[in-house]
Amino acid sequence: MNSDITPDAGVIFFMHKLAIVLANAEIEDPPLLRQRLAVLNTATVFAADGGSRHADLLGLRVGVLIGDHDSLDESLREQFAAEGVRFELHSPQKDETDLELALLLAKNEGAQRIIVIGATGGRMDMTLSNLLLLAHPDLIHLHIEIWDGAQTARIVRPPGGEVRGDAGDSLSLIALGNNAVGITTSHLAYPLANQTLHLGLARGVSNVLTASKAEIKLREGIILLVHTPAPETKK
Repeated sequence: MNSDITPDAGVIFFMHKLAIVLANAEIEDPPLLRQRLAVLNTATVFAADGGSRHADLLGLRVGVLIGDHDSLDESLREQFAAEGVRFELHSPQKDETDLELALLLAKNEGAQRIIVIGATGGRMDMTLSNLLLLAHPDLIHLHIEIWDGAQTARIVRPPGGEVRGDAGDSLSLIALGNNAVGITTSHLAYPLANQTLHLGLARGVSNVLTASKAEIKLREGIILLVHTPAPETKK
């Protein structure tokens, strides 16, 4: 199972400094997530408040705990204090969510690739807000992925890039913010040829990879890409 996307030449792209951010939603299939995490290089773990409860389950050690602590279990607070975890406390009267603060802190401390776990499920408004953080203007030059079990979500900007997976995997392309214009794809069952995905329409949902690598070219706009491995390819 591989869900990497590699941009075309000329796109600003960094993969050598990794952060993992734990958000507070329920997580699906912890054993699979542990397996996905096991192949990664050393990473700094930023826990967004109550997201810290996922650390032990995923075999991770929290380095920084950030948020207003309104969803942090007291026993975990004591455990993290004893372990020397760094606390970044914010007032509950703030404009940002805890996940947004964690992403911005990870960026400011040098992260260039960020994997977010625990950002989907539960409250619909929070799930939507968390997915839209992928398009945050202050995070534009970072490679950020949201993992939900075997699924991976990320942003594609012009000029596009390559998606790696397995034939039969599902790949959804959803316009964000405005129409996504000048889209041309290869190695997808339902190809696009210099076409537009319109904001609010579902045309780009549930396409299918026909090879281990598909190419997406994009002239204008932003696409939310969601890669879902076919059941037989899940490890």
